[in-house]
Amino acid sequence: MAFPEDMLTADEHVVLHLHPHWKALVRPVAVTVLAVAAVVAGFLLLPESTAATVVWYVIVALALVAVLWFAVRPFTVWRSTHYVFTNERVVLQHGVFSRERRDIPLNRVNDHSMTQRFSERLLGCGTLTIESAGERGQTVLPDLPGVSQVQTQLYELVEAHHDLHSLGDGELREILDEARTGPDQAAPARPDNASPGR
Repeated sequence: MAFPEDMLTADEHVVLHLHPHWKALVRPVAVTVLAVAAVVAGFLLLPESTAATVVWYVIVALALVAVLWFAVRPFTVWRSTHYVFTNERVVLQHGVFSRERRDIPLNRVNDHSMTQRFSERLLGCGTLTIESAGERGQTVLPDLPGVSQVQTQLYELVEAHHDLHSLGDGELREILDEARTGPDQAAPARPDNASPGR
């Protein structure tokens, strides 16, 4: 299930679009391989008889159920889970038939932390926790691939968003001068190297 690009605002662009780490697919692949092996082994090894044919059909049915439940379902959940980082927000979306989405604006991100177990360090994944202002407060992104790089990217996005939406010293001085003198009277420009006492 693809991530809907039409949910982005006019000036918004995707910086990172991730699914959970590929380790979530190890069990589905293993189940599929074992199911196919069981079906092939039954076909080759069972003798030619009516009872053996019934047993083989039972093996096929069980293998199909196992693949649907332990392989197709987890793969679909993995594929429909999106971790999207844009220049304006972090979007978390999951769900196959019903969909749930959470948006965390970058200006609400207060803190973020990363944890990795030893096995996760070997696989290059981990858990990213985002602290944000609001009712839900803490958001946990488990099994995030390249978690340390993602945390660095999130830090850069938050800083860039803050710099873009905050006033510089010159802009702040201009607004204060305009508030003091009124909008119709522009305050005389003062050179940057001039001190207030001169």
